[in-house]
Amino acid sequence: MFSSLTSFFPPPGTLRNLSPAGGSRFKEALWWKTACAGVQCTLCPFNCFLPEGVRGRCNVRINNNGRLVTLVYAQPVSIHVDPIEKKPVFHMYPGSRSFSIATVGCNLRCAFCQNWEISQALPEQAAGKPMTPKEVVQGAVLTGSRSIAYTYSEPMVFYEYVHDTARLARENNIRNVVVSAGYVNEEPLKELAPLIDIMKVDLKGFNENFYRRVVGGELKYVLKTLERLMRYGVFAEIVNLVVPTLNDNLDEIRNMCRWIRRELGTDIPLFFSRFTPQYKLQNLPPTPIETLTRSRELALEEGIKYVYLGNVPGNEGENTYCPTCHNPLIERYGYSVLANRLLPGGLCPYDSTRIPGFWD
Repeated sequence: MFSSLTSFFPPPGTLRNLSPAGGSRFKEALWWKTACAGVQCTLCPFNCFLPEGVRGRCNVRINNNGRLVTLVYAQPVSIHVDPIEKKPVFHMYPGSRSFSIATVGCNLRCAFCQNWEISQALPEQAAGKPMTPKEVVQGAVLTGSRSIAYTYSEPMVFYEYVHDTARLARENNIRNVVVSAGYVNEEPLKELAPLIDIMKVDLKGFNENFYRRVVGGELKYVLKTLERLMRYGVFAEIVNLVVPTLNDNLDEIRNMCRWIRRELGTDIPLFFSRFTPQYKLQNLPPTPIETLTRSRELALEEGIKYVYLGNVPGNEGENTYCPTCHNPLIERYGYSVLANRLLPGGLCPYDSTRIPGFWD
């Protein structure tokens, strides 16, 4: 068992192993300050203090000669062209392509992570292909992608790469989609916000104990991120992965919906996604469809207008409905769009209700 794990995740390398001196992986990071005999990273709520040669919790930011450097700038390990529905993002250009990239690294430790092979890896443990921000944008153009998605692992830990790529994408009329757990400090988020078109936030539960035990973080920081996105004018969509026995309490789900309605409004899209056994939680069963259906009903009862079910192809919860006349406007099956009846400007063809999002 031990030998198989070490072959998958070999021991950490040295800085010299990682990159030639002056290589792209040694790009100086944003959001840090000198502290005592080291540096302090100020990117996320962990605010890691790092003596010389020590990496942060994310495994991709390191103190090198008294300055914080990122080890993953322009070093994606996953590059795909996905349907936008796979993110999942339902309120942007239905049926369009999204050029999707990720580096290794994450600042959380979700026991149910579906991409743990890259999120929990060190930079030297995952082979990637160097790709500059300019090359990412060129890739999006060549593949006919209307957006670039920073996804799969945790985009906030490859912040500098996201920032530079998103800026070039904006100059080329390509939308930016950030798929994140929302575990980021206020100032970094504020600086990045003008470059983000949609941020899909994983609100993994509504219980601090669950966040500490299963996610490895604190709920309050994610809630603050969602509130800030509203203030900054960034369109957000929320995904809640419903894990049996861990975060499927219906009273907690109702409380979460009430918080969303009160603090974020009723127009924010909300997904309840089906858990399948992953990573450290392979002992748990998939989420019963009945639990997902009841969660969606609770959200609708609380006044949230756009509530979806994820990972259940063919369910009516995949469709977008007009909140006024309740007619189906966008019909989906999995990642496929079967019908899109929206008029220009995102208007319902039956009563002219405007559906929030990016449609034209």
